[in-house]
Parts: sequence; C-alpha cells; structure tokens
Amino acid sequence: MAKKPLLEFTDKGIYCAQGRFYIDPWKPVDNAVITHAHADHAYICNQHYLAHELSKEVLLYRLGPINLQTVAYGEKVMKNGVQISLHPAGHVIGSAQIRVEYQGEVWVVSGDYKVEDDGISTPFEPVPCHHFISECTFGMPVYQWKPQASVFNDINNWWRTNQEQNVATVLVGYSLGKAQRILQNLDLSIGKVYTHGVIENTNEALRRNGVILNPTENNPRIIKRGSAERHYPGAAVIGRHTVDAAVSAV
Repeated sequence: MAKKPLLEFTDKGIYCAQGRFYIDPWKPVDNAVITHAHADHAYICNQHYLAHELSKEVLLYRLGPINLQTVAYGEKVMKNGVQISLHPAGHVIGSAQIRVEYQGEVWVVSGDYKVEDDGISTPFEPVPCHHFISECTFGMPVYQWKPQASVFNDINNWWRTNQEQNVATVLVGYSLGKAQRILQNLDLSIGKVYTHGVIENTNEALRRNGVILNPTENNPRIIKRGSAERHYPGAAVIGRHTVDAAVSAV
C-alpha cells in the first residue's frame, strides 16, 4: 500500500493531516501556516496563524486582531508530532518557505519566492528536502528579467531627467513588497519620495516591526490621472497597484 503524502492539496489549501494544519489556506481553518502577508496567501477567519516575525505587524494591519504566533527563520515549532520551520523565500519582507518534517521525511512549500537578492528581503535560502512544492508565477522561459541594478539605474536616470524638467515621476507597485523594493533602491539625492496612503500604512507597519526603510512623505490624496505633475513636481511618487493610483509607470 502506497504511503500517504505528508502534504496534499485540498479544497481549502495545502494540508498536513498528521500535523492538522494548512499552509496558506483560502478557506477558514483551525491552524494556518502563512508563507507571507500578501492577500492571496493570508486570509481572514482562521482560528490560529503561524508566520514569520517580520510579517507580524503587516498581518495585524491587514487582518485585524488575529490569534498570531510568529517565529524567526529556522526556529522549530511542533504541531502534533510534525516539525515546522520557516526559511527565507526572498519574495517580500518576512516571506518564508515552509519546511515540514515527520519521521525523517522533509517537504518544503516555497510560497512565492525569488532567488535574486533585492537588498530588502532576506535572501532566498535553498532548503534540502525530499519533496519541493514550488510556486511558479514566472517560471516559463519567456520571462527574462534584467538584473535589478540595471533596472533601478534606468529608473533613477528617468527620475533625474524628470526632476530637471520639474515633472513628477510616478511608479506603481503592490503596497507590500514592490513598493518597499522601489523605495529602497531610489536615489534619494534626486528629490523627495511620496507614497500612497495604503503604501505608507504598510511602511509604518513594517517600521513597527523594526524594519528600517528610507524616509517617505505620505501622499494625502489618491493620485488621480494627470494630477501628480501639479502636486509633486520633480518628486518621485510611489502609487498602489490599481488603475486609480497612477499617472504613468516605467
């Protein structure tokens, strides 16, 4: 008789029957292990959450007063005889791969991850295992990305040119992850950086968690189409990843 897998896919998410917990469940469960605080991985209404310590304040900001346990990378937690530990995924601040071990068998769930060090997320760490469940959003060979240093060199040169012309430079990104990655790699000698309110709230949550971010000034209004040049000439504006947030993007 074939051995039952330690992890299996269900209609609620990836489930460990032995440990009686789910990884990134999308329906309410008793015990949820969360890879990171993005909304498509961390849902409301679970009874108990386990996540990395740098996700704490963002999860509380997004989900409210949840029953949340946090751990450091590599710290071991036992659930019904199953050992769980979280390891760097390199995706966003606090993102983690979930390592699950039972009776010498090791499974790893990657969550979202990237292998290039972005300078703000804890860099991806390969975790030896018997079975690896991988997210693969951009796994097809058609996706070929420039090195980050090259991308931000282009962005800063663009901002510098706009600043000289007294034109606002607007970039958009998810409020958790992309926004901070942009912020930390902008050349602040060029000018001021303004942020959309949702992004600034996320930044403040991260700062409460001890994360050191570059200084920003809150954008008091949603950036309506065509308005950034009037309100923020020469500045860089980081808007949220929605159509009502941006004037333009590189």
